[in-house]
Amino acid sequence: MNYLPAIIDIAEQAGQAILAVYQQDNAAFNITGKADDSPLTAADLAAHQLIVKALTALTPELPILSEEAADISWDIRKTWQRYWLVDPLDGTKEFIKRNGEFTVNIALIEQGEPVLGVIHAPVLNKTYYAAKGQGAFLKQGATSKAIAVATPGDVVRVVGSRSHPSPDLAGYLQQFARHDMVPVGSSLKFCLVAEGAADVYPRFGPTMQWDTGAGHIIALEAGASVQFDGIASQVYQRENLRNPNFIVSALAD
Repeated sequence: MNYLPAIIDIAEQAGQAILAVYQQDNAAFNITGKADDSPLTAADLAAHQLIVKALTALTPELPILSEEAADISWDIRKTWQRYWLVDPLDGTKEFIKRNGEFTVNIALIEQGEPVLGVIHAPVLNKTYYAAKGQGAFLKQGATSKAIAVATPGDVVRVVGSRSHPSPDLAGYLQQFARHDMVPVGSSLKFCLVAEGAADVYPRFGPTMQWDTGAGHIIALEAGASVQFDGIASQVYQRENLRNPNFIVSALAD
């Protein structure tokens, strides 16, 4: 079954639920803290509830791992052959800052690998999507177009986190004679490489599996490589939900 049209619709509906909160005063965000001290807003919860309800109706047989309902034991998760991996609001810090650089991420995982991904940026009115073997695309309004990585030029365009700077990045950048830094929030970093607006996204810092699943398949289908330190396969079939460092690259090896 081609799930892409339904998942794009679900992600965009979640985006509308997020915008309903985003357009209110900050006081209405109802910001609280999670166990890891990251922020949680009313928009995270609204998007989570909408997505889980819609995915359950679409595929009642498939389990769902969402950032907002991630307390599922490894004993249960290790038996999953296919499941939905969801970040209802990736970039909550960007949401709170009101810079528009936040996304809805939905990925379908099979045998530990992403085979479908949708990233919707509500404020930007952009939806990136891909399925294994079908290429990567960008939808703006009613129009979709294929996207692909760019051929790198003399100046390497490096996309990095706006809210999570890393001291290890400076050492990595020394290999390039010339580079420009492009700071951006959330999973949009994957998308910039995928659409040819950046050449490499090195991540030296904490991310979780739901932060990367959708962007991973979108980048791959656009022609980028995605390498996680110490993990060659089944990135999304592990007990530890925290990712190691990784590099998304359109650069030749």
